[in-house]
Amino acid sequence: MRKVRFFLLVGLLFGYFSSAAVSGEQHWVEVDSPHFRVVSDGSDRDARQVALEFERMRAVLGERFPSFRLETGAPLVIFAAHDDETAKRLDPMIWKAYKVKPVGYFQHGWEKQFAVVRLDYFSPEDHEVVYHEYVHTILHANFRWLPVWLDEGLAEFYGNTQFEKDRVLIGAPSPRIGAFSERALIPISTLLEVDRASQYFRNQDKEQLFYAESWALVHYLNFAPEMVHTKKLTDFNRLLQEGMEQKKAFQQVFGDPAELEKKLGIYVRGLSLQEAVINDPPKLDAKSFTVHHLSEAETEAQIGGYRLWSGDLENARPLIEQAFKADPNLSLARESMGFLDFAEGKDEAAASEFSGAYALDGTLYLSLFYKTMLSNIARSSSPADQAKFEEALHKTLQINPQYAPAYVELAMLNVRRGNLSGALSASRRAEQLEPSRAGYHLLTGQILLRMGQEKQASEYARFVTDRWHGPDHDEAVALWNAVPPASWSPGSPPSSETPEQTQGADGWVRSSQCSIRGLELVIDHNGMLLTFRTKAGLPFSYGYSDTIFYGSDHFSPCHHLEGLHALVRYKPTTDSSYAGDIVELELREEIPGPCLLETTLTERK
Repeated sequence: MRKVRFFLLVGLLFGYFSSAAVSGEQHWVEVDSPHFRVVSDGSDRDARQVALEFERMRAVLGERFPSFRLETGAPLVIFAAHDDETAKRLDPMIWKAYKVKPVGYFQHGWEKQFAVVRLDYFSPEDHEVVYHEYVHTILHANFRWLPVWLDEGLAEFYGNTQFEKDRVLIGAPSPRIGAFSERALIPISTLLEVDRASQYFRNQDKEQLFYAESWALVHYLNFAPEMVHTKKLTDFNRLLQEGMEQKKAFQQVFGDPAELEKKLGIYVRGLSLQEAVINDPPKLDAKSFTVHHLSEAETEAQIGGYRLWSGDLENARPLIEQAFKADPNLSLARESMGFLDFAEGKDEAAASEFSGAYALDGTLYLSLFYKTMLSNIARSSSPADQAKFEEALHKTLQINPQYAPAYVELAMLNVRRGNLSGALSASRRAEQLEPSRAGYHLLTGQILLRMGQEKQASEYARFVTDRWHGPDHDEAVALWNAVPPASWSPGSPPSSETPEQTQGADGWVRSSQCSIRGLELVIDHNGMLLTFRTKAGLPFSYGYSDTIFYGSDHFSPCHHLEGLHALVRYKPTTDSSYAGDIVELELREEIPGPCLLETTLTERK
């Protein structure tokens, strides 16, 4: 479940960038290497070199983690901008919002991922932030959960990898190491407890120190002689993935955190730090990468697609519309038109565009998946429709075997059919593909509960409640409370996280509508329709289950909420026309069977 901070009636005005302003007189190229795609307004040689560097980074991770899965369900497209002006035109939202000149940035996603690098700044130091985020992508595809210090420390450690002609250096000092010059280390006992809501992510100086120390601790655990060539770090990680509580696992593997802290202080202030060297890394011939010179319509579609998945719909639309007008048979433009329609709640138009895009290009698994999910067969109880639905999901997976949402839908379908063993198999496959999504663990837990495996279901709930906050945590509490107390796993019962001075109501969403006044939500609460609104100028947070098919890349509180189960935390109002002002909204797609949501309802005054 993802939680986002949403502000209605507050925003930035982004300038209009025409297609000519993006493409200009510069020709764009697309380079395909074995595992990456690079789109650039630089030379063929430059674009190939960027692809080569990413291939080398991927090879490093493969060398260091032989058991890792290096492919994800969200392919990575890299934009290599010729200069400052091109980078600005690629992503006007970032430049206008933050007024900075980044040398690189990374857009995570469930369906597509994008990186932007600058050809006028191409060195390991310049692109560390991009490599850092790429490492996160691979880590999250392989681990159920990582404490924040280890997640960031590993990304920082490998993100600073340096490539030379005949060797690769791993463990080069992080640029943040200067944070140690005048400041004491964060106590390791504190470091272990830091999460994304911590003060260390609200203060820039503290954040820099946290990143620096996370890098330093990972460096120490890799290279200190007493760490036995990363064996202890591997053992610690294994215990984490098996579900052991972090502090217990840390103590068991590394001993007293206070003693380790003393050793780390001596280590980071030493005269030199060790690096690992990979001699004669795998040879990759950049000249073998295929090059395609893009037409103006293809360039517009590629850049428009990047803006679309970045959430910049205003600046995406003119490019996508122009690309579609210039070449109606351009499948990428047509798919992007479908997502623009979907974002506006125009589902019939979106389904038509997805169907057209898939007919033009049978490799567009997203078009196939979305046209299927928007069709009547997606929720039909007819055996014939369910067979067609299953066939379409399997076709999606034939195109992209890593696409976990298709397995989630197969699990839901099998629950409706009463085939719980088939549902469990599909759900666990989704877990394997995206192990860092809490909602996928909870889906498996709910299926286990329906199979009568109550103790295992409670263990899944406990795993999430102990490691996630916000809506994920609350959804796990609901699963926990649905398990008979006699089957609860050891430990104190978890409780939901409720905003202070709010009341709660749950029900099925009947309608949602956004206007200049904000969001208006109507839910069916035990047969009574309740209306809730956002208060002008007052931010509210919303979260949603990982299992909702359109997920984080296309979620909006303004559309596609009908039929979801909602928990509204609100402040009552004296206005009789509605029940209250929304403070927090949690949305879930309940699988068939007993609804778990009402078990999270609590009130704190």
